[in-house]
Amino acid sequence: MPQNMVLRGDLELRARVVPLAESYDAEWVSAARDLDTWPGARAAARLRARRDGARRARKLYSPAVLADEGDRETLREMAAHGMQVRIAATPLSQGTVFIDRRTMFLTHPTAASASPSARGHGHRTYTMSAEPALVSGAYALFEAAWETATDLAAFFHPDRPQIDTQARAVLHALGSGVTDAAAARDLGMSLRTYRRRVAELLVALGADSRFQAGMRAGELGLTRR
Repeated sequence: MPQNMVLRGDLELRARVVPLAESYDAEWVSAARDLDTWPGARAAARLRARRDGARRARKLYSPAVLADEGDRETLREMAAHGMQVRIAATPLSQGTVFIDRRTMFLTHPTAASASPSARGHGHRTYTMSAEPALVSGAYALFEAAWETATDLAAFFHPDRPQIDTQARAVLHALGSGVTDAAAARDLGMSLRTYRRRVAELLVALGADSRFQAGMRAGELGLTRR
């Protein structure tokens, strides 16, 4: 079998992954934008989380995975069963899976950033590699991203403010340097509503100024996308 292969569609991917997945003690390491980056990832994560192999699994996700409450519950379940889950410092443009540090699967970069509906037709392209130099090099990059990522537990700490999607957008607008009027217009809200949301953010973050709010949000990782 060639050391590098292009897999066309989800069926070809499954045909290669399933035999490797039969090993209960295999080390599974993956990076993904969200729980839909890989086909069947949700069910596979739950299955692996419930068995002993969870302790040899590490999952790295983009901050976007925290946007949906259902996904947050899935992440909590994974972590509760011993799976290591971290949130990357920056968005991940490409999905990657390593199995026992010997085999690697990559999504096409555009597939990882596409919406779940756009990814659900089975026409995606993947690359499989067992070439030691490529696998070890990519694994080293994963380790670097893992070291700078934040453990999932930090995002559910009781002291961490719960910021909804609109408040997060306001937070990013504050850091962009635009005027309140421009920010309100970009976010599709009135100036009065925008300023009210800013005031709510200051209270939630325990800040006395917008600058302090930005610093506090950065410390908590709330400005990540």
